[in-house]
Amino acid sequence: MWFPQGLGLPISLLGLAAQVPLEQPTSIINVDPTQTKDFAFKEGDDVFSPRNLVELARPGTGLANSAGDLVLVPVSKYSLKEKKNNKSIFLAPIETSIKPLSIPLANGGEAFWIDPRTVGHAVDEGEGKDKVKVLYAISLKVDTNDATISTFPDSPVLIGKLPTATASNFIFNGKSEYLIFSDNVYEDGDITKVKEHDEAWENRGDTAHVYDETFDRHWDTWVGPKKSSLFSVKLIKVGGKYVLGTNYINLLNGTGHHAPIEPFGGTDDFDVSGNHVVYTTKDPKLPPAWHTKQDIYIVDFDGKNRKELTSGKQGATHNPTFNAAGDKVAWIELDQDGHESDRGKIVIYDLAKDVRYTLTQHWDRTANVLSFSPDDDILYFTAGDIARVKIFVLPTPPTPESSTTDPDLPKKYRTPTALTHDGTASGVQALPNGRVLFTQNTLTSPNDVFVIRGLDRISSLLDASTDLKDKLEFEQLTKFTEDDLKGKTLSKGEDFWFEGAEGRKIHGWLLKPPGFKEGEKKKWPVVLLIHGGPEGAWEDGWSTRWNPNVFAQQGYVVVAINPTGSTTFGQELTNAIKLDWGGAPFVDLTKGWKYILDKYPEIDADRAVGAGASYGGYSANWIQGHPEFGFNFKALVTHDGALDVRYTAYATDELFFSNYEFGGVPWENKTAEILKKNNPIEFVHKWSTPQLVIHGSKDYRLVESEGLGVFHALQQLKVPSRLVIFPDENHWVLNHGNSLKWHYEVFRWFDKFLPKKDD
Repeated sequence: MWFPQGLGLPISLLGLAAQVPLEQPTSIINVDPTQTKDFAFKEGDDVFSPRNLVELARPGTGLANSAGDLVLVPVSKYSLKEKKNNKSIFLAPIETSIKPLSIPLANGGEAFWIDPRTVGHAVDEGEGKDKVKVLYAISLKVDTNDATISTFPDSPVLIGKLPTATASNFIFNGKSEYLIFSDNVYEDGDITKVKEHDEAWENRGDTAHVYDETFDRHWDTWVGPKKSSLFSVKLIKVGGKYVLGTNYINLLNGTGHHAPIEPFGGTDDFDVSGNHVVYTTKDPKLPPAWHTKQDIYIVDFDGKNRKELTSGKQGATHNPTFNAAGDKVAWIELDQDGHESDRGKIVIYDLAKDVRYTLTQHWDRTANVLSFSPDDDILYFTAGDIARVKIFVLPTPPTPESSTTDPDLPKKYRTPTALTHDGTASGVQALPNGRVLFTQNTLTSPNDVFVIRGLDRISSLLDASTDLKDKLEFEQLTKFTEDDLKGKTLSKGEDFWFEGAEGRKIHGWLLKPPGFKEGEKKKWPVVLLIHGGPEGAWEDGWSTRWNPNVFAQQGYVVVAINPTGSTTFGQELTNAIKLDWGGAPFVDLTKGWKYILDKYPEIDADRAVGAGASYGGYSANWIQGHPEFGFNFKALVTHDGALDVRYTAYATDELFFSNYEFGGVPWENKTAEILKKNNPIEFVHKWSTPQLVIHGSKDYRLVESEGLGVFHALQQLKVPSRLVIFPDENHWVLNHGNSLKWHYEVFRWFDKFLPKKDD
């Protein structure tokens, strides 16, 4: 997928029993781009500026301990003054008024639960060839009398050292005393020989990378000789202290399997029970760049008794999850190989009965994170629905007599019920005593942690078909950014609907700037933001990259439409963009644009601009070549957008994407015709709007030459244009200093070409 404004992979990529990754160190940018003569951001105590976005705390996904009384959240907060990303672990009570504890992590690292009162901390130590991952135990003391959480004086205590510095994604199972983690290893699969092989690779006498098959490069990295794998090692308590074993078992050795799946896979790609590990892996028999097919396997901690749980006829699979008893596994399964945005259905495998069945065959939404209740009677999960990511609930049905993709189930097992209705939920985790913990962000706030109580009665409530809103208790446990956002008057966004292509009902968001008043005609400039994907959506969620409120706070009315191809509105709308990139979506965008301009006379249509990234960048290039759309933009911004979709079909890393979107490989006549019909390069001669072009040199999804080609064409056409290249960025701008520079260039470009209000 050409990722949208930020599934925030906002997206969370964490599983429920996961370690919590902390952000990598940010390189130093010494120039403050907001201090120049020709342009400056709007800033002030009541303005949420790009500078505020960059420096605002970035909480991760909350993770509860096994007792369900404490939650751990990773937090990072960047300082432009210090040019430093400050990282910490935040520990909060779930059921008491005990004061939370923040533990600074000077060197970053990853945190995970070892037991209800012990946090594992994995951090790099040493330099160069001597660098390894070191594990520490941080022991917690919860004092109900003093209402405090504290660490014991001897914490942290050394647990042991791993053979490499690249181990990650830690899950500890206390019942078996096994620590499961991932690492990248060479063909022999031996983690203890990685450093030896690293040295040989670095000293091989040349810098060549040689390939006999794809992937040759992926996302932002040239593929090397190391592949991801899962390992088990004993972690036992001796004399009151945890001690790491030395016998590392490669659970995937000799299978051709690799997990987690790169580039974004983490603990969401595997899970651990008291006896087994379950994981998803690309099918080793298929070229990975051409196919999305993933298989689910279960294996013992010693790497033996491996068994495939999938049918072999599926596409991608995600989020394998054990139930509490460890006798069932659930996962998300897509039907079509090659279609990464196919509908994600919940599949359950009963290990005791050797039966596999599809639970949500007839539900037109894609499920994501899964969590069984402690008694295994209820399944909680997240799913996108109408530009939100909600928490849903389903009773776990009795296992059918035989495997089936369409079991004959009573209605109560087939119709999910929403527990939340706004925001973007992640990290859903069922807790004892009828509770569910989850993390949520919205258009107005980054992540915070919440708990739902009263779910011990959920079965009877579902049977009664009663409104759950007044029957359950919701509590916000954290308020990470409340103080910093106080007085900023961020817009919650307003939903609007209109009739788009083929008579479909199309959704959009409208965000009004501070001070917007009805009746002030032609007062406000307007920006159309176009999301990427194209199978993505503008959702009620926070983004550190394409944040609609940042645009609104700079004085723009923000229009963000979810056209044909968007997710969370049903699979028919998502699939309808296939073979039609330049068609129906732009019928939707033009109709939605006209709807907003007609409804809001306060908007000045003569001060309109447009911007997008990935497919949104493609859209900016497409709009350039189609002045008949009538947007009348005074300026455009394209970030990592396609100029030549036929070339993209050859050059992109994940070849399955273009093969699906355009119906085949680019040299076939039918596909070539479809590519030509939807290709911005065919309409370059019509370009005339001033355009800012932004691209990351490490973007291997839409390669750098796409952006260079756009800029070179604009220059030769003598269309006002500017090129911003980030040599160290991929498809996203992640560096904090680069993010500030990105915002500066975008808003400066708009400001340069928009007529002033008094003109």
